[in-house]
Amino acid sequence: MAHYVGIDASLETVNICIVEEDGTICLERKIAAEPEIIIDLLKDFAQSIARLGLEAGPTASWLYTELRAAGFPAICMECRHVKAGLGAMRNKTDRNDARGIAELVRLG
Repeated sequence: MAHYVGIDASLETVNICIVEEDGTICLERKIAAEPEIIIDLLKDFAQSIARLGLEAGPTASWLYTELRAAGFPAICMECRHVKAGLGAMRNKTDRNDARGIAELVRLG
């Protein structure tokens, strides 16, 4: 089964959400914004991750580069596209943003 990952990154922490093909949430977690920690968390899903999305921001290029080097199918999404996709959400939180990004990459 394919998994889709959404990462909402700030300078110190990232919120990660992993959803299955049918939209079922497998994992939601807030961790330090360090590539090694993120990669360690994702390693159990590594073979089944179809797409991993993160929003462009101050740490996005660094995280994107490290995730791609580790073999993850990461894509960096333009802020305006993410904002448009998440515009219908009632509660704007980092956790919900990560979930929304996972849904955006799941739905293409």
